[in-house]
Amino acid sequence: MIENKVQTEEGPEAEEDTLLGGARALLEDGQSLLTAELEFQKARAGFVLGRAKSILALAALALALLFFALMALVMGLLLALAPLVGPWGALAIVVLGLLALTGLCLLGVLGRVRAVTRALKGRSDAT
Repeated sequence: MIENKVQTEEGPEAEEDTLLGGARALLEDGQSLLTAELEFQKARAGFVLGRAKSILALAALALALLFFALMALVMGLLLALAPLVGPWGALAIVVLGLLALTGLCLLGVLGRVRAVTRALKGRSDAT
């Protein structure tokens, strides 16, 4: 029986070529993966920015409509209270009510700011 043996280079040079070839292939694969990941993230950022524009536009419209709804509520309260307590009394009641709501909102803001300040200073009693 005759055996056909393919001679392979053996020795430090062949092993070095194999290592260098493997390292080059690994480097090329890494570069390809990095390029693909960068392109994916660019596409993702473009998608998010495109959606963010429409989200901001809709949010601005919603806030504007909310403002007009609140103005209509204030006018309605003034018109409803004017026959009962007079125009100046209605104005005083509505303004005092709005100032009371403003004060409650500011107290809520102040409490939350204090909680954040305590948390940032490292106190554990912040809730």
